[in-house]
Amino acid sequence: MQDERLNSAEAIERSLRLAVQHHAGQRDKAGECYLLHLLRVMFACKSSESMQAGLLHDVLEDTDATAETLRSAGLAVEVVEAVELLTRTEGMPYGEYILRLAENPIAKEAKIADLWDNYRLDRVAYRSDHCEEDRHRIQQYILAYQFLQGKLSRSVFLERMASIA
Repeated sequence: MQDERLNSAEAIERSLRLAVQHHAGQRDKAGECYLLHLLRVMFACKSSESMQAGLLHDVLEDTDATAETLRSAGLAVEVVEAVELLTRTEGMPYGEYILRLAENPIAKEAKIADLWDNYRLDRVAYRSDHCEEDRHRIQQYILAYQFLQGKLSRSVFLERMASIA
């Protein structure tokens, strides 16, 4: 573990190496290379910390990596915390997950970029054998995006999330 903080370029490169290492071979719902999604999320972020969190936003949820893996790699505490907030644990309601990460500016910026990429019309998965599941997921993404952008109040967000549950 490194004592001094990495500069922005080194930190982003380290995060990219971790993303490649842990997500290699993964495909999205449309069968595309998952790493491309992570890169698009990173490029949609402005701050170095959010770029790192964007690259790693699914690493704890979808791989065998742990928060300790990220800390041991020398990532900043605030980046690791954001990645932990971006990780939806099993059984956690989606609305609660969004409310939790909304309080952290790094996680919020990365999640907005993730949501934008997830529901792009040229990328969104709407599979004939999973229509209801895909419709529900897209509705959640849109509501979460609107809430994180400040277009919905907390109460309206929760009300609308409950109506699609």
